[in-house]
Amino acid sequence: MTTTSTTPTMRPAPTGDPASFAGRHVLAELRGVDAAVLGDEQRVTEALRRALDAGGATVLDVVAHRFEPQGTTVMALLAESHASVHAYPEASAAFVDVFTCGVQADPETVVDALGHELGATEVRAQVVARGAGLAPAAGGREVDEPLAPGMRRRWRLDEVLWRGRTEWQDMVVARTAQGVSLFCDGERQSTEATQLVYHEALAVPPMLLADELRSVLVIGSSEGVVSQLAVNAGATRVDHVDIDTECVRRCAELLPYGYTPAELAAAEAGEGPVRMHYADGWQFLADAAARGERWDVVIVDLPDEPVEVTDPAQHARLYGSAFLRRCLEVLTPGGVVCSQAGCPTVWRHDTLQRMTRRFDEVFTTVLPYCSDEHEWAYLTGRADAVDDPVALAASRLDRFPSLTSIDADALRRGAVLPFALRAGERSPVA
Repeated sequence: MTTTSTTPTMRPAPTGDPASFAGRHVLAELRGVDAAVLGDEQRVTEALRRALDAGGATVLDVVAHRFEPQGTTVMALLAESHASVHAYPEASAAFVDVFTCGVQADPETVVDALGHELGATEVRAQVVARGAGLAPAAGGREVDEPLAPGMRRRWRLDEVLWRGRTEWQDMVVARTAQGVSLFCDGERQSTEATQLVYHEALAVPPMLLADELRSVLVIGSSEGVVSQLAVNAGATRVDHVDIDTECVRRCAELLPYGYTPAELAAAEAGEGPVRMHYADGWQFLADAAARGERWDVVIVDLPDEPVEVTDPAQHARLYGSAFLRRCLEVLTPGGVVCSQAGCPTVWRHDTLQRMTRRFDEVFTTVLPYCSDEHEWAYLTGRADAVDDPVALAASRLDRFPSLTSIDADALRRGAVLPFALRAGERSPVA
């Protein structure tokens, strides 16, 4: 089948500006596509046309061919260059190639739209910058991360290692200026350059404040770095609970930090100090309390509290005071609960205000740690009174054989909440 544009557009001749000879080439794999869809050349052709239209490309000609006994190839000639789909029904997958010159057509958008049109469960894409004078920012797709109302942060993705929709969230693993990075639902979760700074700030203060460090429960934290820190500090039992099985496994497969695939497989099998549980954290805590299970440290590492609450019931389950009380129920005497608690900056500290009120309501002793080497704050609570929690935590630094970002001075500095929170009125508990 061949269709030709009735008003063909010629590609403009290169000007004297070397930057005009530049383009982006996206090489992608679409996986998890229904075999019947990939075997239908008409459906693949229509899907490619719609995707090209979504990406702003100008189609000049389309050629499709169905192979026997199966398989389809669709080629599109574009005013901006070309696009192709090579479908393999027997593998439920397709190879995709989209190259566009100039700035009007967006090949990354074409690939994303094609994955949606075909119903792919996984999109792996690599973006290659081609031509002279191509600005680095044009060499890869971007993640536009929300920070606060009216504020966003843009991440350039130099190479997408995996992009797809898990059962629970959109997930991207890509190379950025900070190394291999993890994004979930458009928000940066961790990067190769700063993952230890983040996870030490989360895990070290509670593991120092707890009287014992034999057992640790981790809720969230898909990468597995917290589990490794706990074992390194001497914990003999670490239970890791995460609801998103695919996210945890993709992290082990693709991230150069956290669990290795072999370590995760052992944790899933219950072999060794770390045991992996794919479950809802709220229900896991309820069941554990009913069984009488207890931990010395409970660490909660969830995405930042959403600015707009779309599901109040689910929000209360994960972020409210009731969730902290449920964590408190499974502590040993002298045990602690720690949670990621938002950002301390004055233009983004609503979550920290709310979480501070919740911790003050539930726990007698609260130890903050505001990281100035990252951008997050963390709160650790104990049910009993501790006269000087900072001094107590600092006296136990030898629990860790080595740390890269925390010492006694860092603990003292991080334990002071921002002035705006100490001086101003805190938001009501949500």
